[in-house]
Amino acid sequence: MMGPSHALSGAAAWLAGSWALDQFAGISQTPLEVAVGTAICAGGALLPDLDMSGKVTRNQGGATVARTFGVASLFVAEVVEKFSLGVYTATKLKRDPRRDNGHRTFTHTLPFCALLAWGTTALADKYGYWAVIGIVFFMGGLALRGLFDEWAERAGWVIVTLASAAIAWFTAANLPSDRGYPLLGLACGVGCFVHILGDMITKNGVPILWPIPIKRRMWMMIGIPNSMAVKVGGKVEVVVLRTAFTVISLLSIAGLFIPGVLERLNLDVWASK
Repeated sequence: MMGPSHALSGAAAWLAGSWALDQFAGISQTPLEVAVGTAICAGGALLPDLDMSGKVTRNQGGATVARTFGVASLFVAEVVEKFSLGVYTATKLKRDPRRDNGHRTFTHTLPFCALLAWGTTALADKYGYWAVIGIVFFMGGLALRGLFDEWAERAGWVIVTLASAAIAWFTAANLPSDRGYPLLGLACGVGCFVHILGDMITKNGVPILWPIPIKRRMWMMIGIPNSMAVKVGGKVEVVVLRTAFTVISLLSIAGLFIPGVLERLNLDVWASK
């Protein structure tokens, strides 16, 4: 799937999950917390594609996520791609094919999702408020790059970076300074997992079950048959799936906030009588 579809699927998953937690578990969040979690999950839904690097010296190519912060993120993508290829080469079995790039390898596995969730949680837990602001800056930039791809492409990475800084500043100004945000790690992990599910319905699949050996292969690609796979950038992805993600997001937002608004309106009406 393309970057915008991944980001939108992450946002939809977090908003729907937040609504479910509110309805069935009594776990409510403030509007700011919902917005932060949605941005983190949308950004996390792009992170696995950091294993698709471009040309650092020319500031070209790479996946959507790799172009977010210009040369800096392209360099990170280059490092991640080489690391992922190294993990693949070091752990592959004889029946695994030889590869010359690391795309759809380590960052498209369940262990990576778990590592990302744990690392984000540990960072926020140890350093608290300021770690949250840093995470919001980085992941907010990814979310902007994915959710508003055409605008971000025209505006360029400098504007995206400044917008990310503005989001982080707003969060810093409104988030209580004595606490972090405990669902950050979960949001990152969920976004990453949703990305993997999205790639599983496209051609070739992903090695989601690594490092479990299957049929004498360590990197068995799991997904639907290629004959049934969603074409990347095709009408099913761009029209059907993105429409579905948008509808889920809007319905979840309505379910989260309209009851509270109506309740306040009723209270105001009664108070005025």
